[in-house]
Amino acid sequence: MTLKIGCIGLGIMGRPMAGHWLAAGHDVTVWARRPETVTTLLGQGAHWADSPADLARQVDVVFTNVSDTPDVEQVLLGPDGVAEGARPGMIVVDHSTISPTVTRWLADTLAERGIHLLDAPVSGGERGAVDGTLTIMVGGETAILERVRPLLEVVGRTITHVGGSGAGQFTKACNQLIVAQTMVAVSEAISLAEAAGVDPAAMREALMGGLAYSRVLEVHGERMIRREYPPGFKARLHNKDMAIVLRAAADLGLPLPGTALSAQWISAAVGLGHGEEDSAVVAEVLRRLAPPGPMNGGNRSPLATAEQE
Repeated sequence: MTLKIGCIGLGIMGRPMAGHWLAAGHDVTVWARRPETVTTLLGQGAHWADSPADLARQVDVVFTNVSDTPDVEQVLLGPDGVAEGARPGMIVVDHSTISPTVTRWLADTLAERGIHLLDAPVSGGERGAVDGTLTIMVGGETAILERVRPLLEVVGRTITHVGGSGAGQFTKACNQLIVAQTMVAVSEAISLAEAAGVDPAAMREALMGGLAYSRVLEVHGERMIRREYPPGFKARLHNKDMAIVLRAAADLGLPLPGTALSAQWISAAVGLGHGEEDSAVVAEVLRRLAPPGPMNGGNRSPLATAEQE
């Protein structure tokens, strides 16, 4: 049976995902707070809904991809929200990155109305959304996931069922803390190379062939060296995600010291006005602390110099 699709949240990630479903021949209905964001999709054959509730009345499965926890609550359970128009048996797939605790509450609340919720946050950034190669980590009922898996395969390369409700969001939290800490590590490596007068591009190329390789070093490292930060993932959104990670850890009584430190670097980048740039811009925060120009020790022994001082 072909499922009719509804899409809410049509920004950097949601818009190309909806485009892939349209290109694959699916019936897609859209709603956005800013109608101008869906002009291209309407030109590709998408239908417009006047509200989330109106959208829910027309479709079998709703995909949400919005910024934060309150936004998901609003579009699902708020006035004229999805729940008001949904029929029993409807599936909601939330691709947003939000609180795992609230996700479980949303799943329970929607279940009382006969609505199934899968928490399915994604990784891969704008490039992954455009290419249809996202990694999708799914929490919720296995049987419900299998009903929508063909749709997820249109936009994702790797789809993993990680457990019950909320497990997808906890897994995304794990992803975000690894990315953040790795990004700070790459920033520090570049700062060290620059301070020492070593070509950071050559340093990165050398490390790409060894154990230090990561996608962060490959993708974000190049951005840091070029000092160009078009948003694949905006710093303000990464900052929001890190707050979710730390809140979830606090709820569990779990210390995450490395995560807390990397979160501060991202928060500093936002505070310095870089919130709309890619979160790799943390490299610029570190550069502000670096000494001016490469160090110049000549042929003198650093140890001897330290002893003389």
